[in-house]
Formats: sequence, C-alpha cells, structure tokens
Amino acid sequence: MQEISSKVLNHYQTKIYWITGASSGIGEALAYQLARRGNKLILSGRNIKALEQVKVNCGNAAVQILPFDMEEIGEFAKIAATAWGYFGRIDVLVNNAGFSQRSLAIDTPEALENRIFRVNYFAPVALSKALIPYFVQQGRGHIAVVSSIAGKFGFPLRSSYAASKHALHGYFEALRLELSQVPVYITLICPGRVKTNISLNAVLADGSKHGVMDDGQRKGISAASCASVIVRAIEKKKYEVLAGGAELIPVYLKRFVPSLFYFLIKKIKP
Repeated sequence: MQEISSKVLNHYQTKIYWITGASSGIGEALAYQLARRGNKLILSGRNIKALEQVKVNCGNAAVQILPFDMEEIGEFAKIAATAWGYFGRIDVLVNNAGFSQRSLAIDTPEALENRIFRVNYFAPVALSKALIPYFVQQGRGHIAVVSSIAGKFGFPLRSSYAASKHALHGYFEALRLELSQVPVYITLICPGRVKTNISLNAVLADGSKHGVMDDGQRKGISAASCASVIVRAIEKKKYEVLAGGAELIPVYLKRFVPSLFYFLIKKIKP
C-alpha cells in the first residue's frame, strides 16, 4: 500500500474504526480504504494470520489486531474494554462478521438455525451493547451494521440467514431512536451480490461448507466497490444504504410493485 499523503490526512478527519470480519471480503477491503484515509483501525476476526496480513497491507496506518470468535458472546464485555484501551476511544464500530446458508428451511436443523442467529444477530447486538456505555460516556459514537438485501426480502435456501438479517433491521432501527440524543448514529448497509467468499463459506444443512462460488456472487461487484459505498454512507451518517447492481431492483419492486416482485422472485435462480 502506498504511503498516506499529508493531503489525504488533512482532507479526512482521523477516526478510530473497529471492524469485525476484517480478515477477508468486505471487512478487508474496508480496512484498506479506511487506512488510506488516515484512520486508525482495530481489526477483528478468527484467522489471526489473515488479520496480520491485512495489517501489513494497511501500510503505515495505526492498526491493532484483536482476534476473537463471534460465538463467544460472554466474553464481549472484556473484548470491548480491550478494544477501547488500544486508542482510548472508538468512533465507529462496523459489525461486519457473519455467514450465510444454502439449505431448504425444512432441512435446516434447529442447531444450525440457532448458530446462524447467534453469529449474525445476537453477536452484533451484544457487541454493540458492550460498546454503547463507552459511546454514551464520550458523548458520541457510530454503529455500522452490514446486513444484506436478504434483510429486505426472503430468498430460497437462505431462510434463517434472511431471518437473522431482518432481525438486525428491527433491532438497530429501534436502537437508533433510543440513542438519538447521545448521539449514537446507526447505519444499516445492505449489500447485494458482492464477489467475496460468502457463498464458498455458506453452510449446508449438515453444517459443512457449500464450497461453491455461486454464479451471482461471481458476477457481483467487487469488495472494494462495496467498501466505497460503506465508507461514504458512514461519513454522511446515512440511516441505510444499498450496495450492488441489478439485484437491488427487487428491493424497490417489493416496495412499490409487490405483485410484480412476487411473480419475478420465484423465477430467480437460488
């Protein structure tokens, strides 16, 4: 990565971002773009070696590595305290970590449904709650939540995944209102098809990995393009933003022409 120029440093106000799921995909791309803008970063994920490589790729930016498992919710209070201690403050928490599924609802066991909700919903909720007292104390904060267009409408083979993303919208929209006087800003990000490993790592009914790059995923926008949308949305303190291509059209069809939406959605390849 090129050295950060003084012009860039002067143009952007330096902030401290904590990104989960930062070892690959959207989280990794987001780290690079934020680093180029002179921000300080805390990068979290399970893969320590991958996180260390992302740190190296961030060049001379100030980066701390904080690996942890999103399923270890009981540890989040201590993890949040550690994260806060690195720089003495955090300006933006980016809840990006999560995983998808590829299984029919009737075939998906309860244990897998619980795990999807634990990682995709309960973990970002718990991590945000662990950090909110610090935000309240410093009088400001920002929580960005990477949801999905699956949080806008259901889709075959993703029943529990879509449900977990729908739940994020309900929770964080309510939380936004409760914390508006602090203020703690909340931005919901809804990516469509992004060319990452999400379909490769999606789980089947038996808990094994899908291991296939879906056609839609392969043709999606780059992680860097998605990260650019996220950065702009956070900087502008947007409530919600969509990121993707033609696959975003159903979001608008469902809202304005629901009969056409339900006709077309049945014909889209899962």
